[in-house]
Amino acid sequence: MHQHTTRTDSGGPGTGPAEATGATSESTPAPSTAMTGTDESYESYEKIQHLLEQAVTRGGLPGILAEVRDGDRHWFGTAGVADTRTGRKRSQQDRFRIGSISKTFVATVVLQLAAEGRLSLDDPAEQWLPCTVHGPHHDGARVSIRMLLNHTSGIFNYTDDQEALNRLGTHTPESLAQIAVSRQPAFTPGSGWAYSNTNYVLAGLIIERVTGRTLAEEITERISRPLGLTGTYLPQGGDPTIHGPHSRHYTKLFRTGPRAPVHDATELDSSMFWAAGGMISTAGDLNRFFGALLGGRILPPERQRDMFTTVPTHGWIPNSAYGLGVSSVGLPCGETVWGMGGALFGSWSYTYGSRDGEQVVTTNVNGDWTDGGWEDPIGIFTDVLRAKFRRPSGI
Repeated sequence: MHQHTTRTDSGGPGTGPAEATGATSESTPAPSTAMTGTDESYESYEKIQHLLEQAVTRGGLPGILAEVRDGDRHWFGTAGVADTRTGRKRSQQDRFRIGSISKTFVATVVLQLAAEGRLSLDDPAEQWLPCTVHGPHHDGARVSIRMLLNHTSGIFNYTDDQEALNRLGTHTPESLAQIAVSRQPAFTPGSGWAYSNTNYVLAGLIIERVTGRTLAEEITERISRPLGLTGTYLPQGGDPTIHGPHSRHYTKLFRTGPRAPVHDATELDSSMFWAAGGMISTAGDLNRFFGALLGGRILPPERQRDMFTTVPTHGWIPNSAYGLGVSSVGLPCGETVWGMGGALFGSWSYTYGSRDGEQVVTTNVNGDWTDGGWEDPIGIFTDVLRAKFRRPSGI
């Protein structure tokens, strides 16, 4: 188990997560920041470290890591292992699948295109994807890009039709959209809210149609490269590997209990998730991205207002509201944080922070279950956020 704290530059373009923090669990830690036992941040780090250890010892997870951006201070902690066979520890450089946090990157690209006047959030999907959103009671002329990004389109969530997914030999974005529009919508466009991965597959296709380049290229050129996110990318061509240092990803395939068999899902063709959840990143990269996004350093003010204008959610994360690719979550301690979470086989992640981006926390587990005390990893993530963002009177 490992933790360390450093003060660093908060991150300019060209500085990757390894350079920014300067240490891993296998290396000599960078010089520690001078802090006393009464320092509130230091106390919150200790609480987080204790929660990480509990997630392994009580929750039965293989490994967990957390990285905190606290102004110009960066703290990293870990417990458990990256590889159950070798016992190798998790490190700051670990890359992992981020699932639906990919949606925030996609929404950011769409909003940049809107800022450039290349599309409007009120454009109908039909304008950019003719004859794509057509099926039983689906009409692409009534679904706007804004509705796709805030999940008010009503379009069926294709990942809810596992039988259709399993019938496909390959998963192209068009085939995923076709699964969705062959099913009844959840509601008429704009009349409700329902989380649907289909919305972001369609948003990814719109990005490619507008720009004439792949979604992966747009994310790299517009976000990863300018911010120095050296561990962040969208795999292409069905590549099942995670490039660079990474933990193994372990899954119980939705079975519960300590005796459920554990499978290694590290190598995974994520093309069936693509714009909805196919990206790979690191904790440091995610903190840098969300720090810049929340702090207003990626989008102009009008588009920033669009992103953080929320609608109520239903049947999703408790006490949450959804904007365009981001969500707000009210914590039990009374604070509200902003960011996104994501889950894919063997990897669950949460990145949330203060509205000004000065404080951001990323937590990742390399297993998708808990065996005691928490219903699922979201409970662990919420406790970590509660420890960091608690009010001075305590948790």
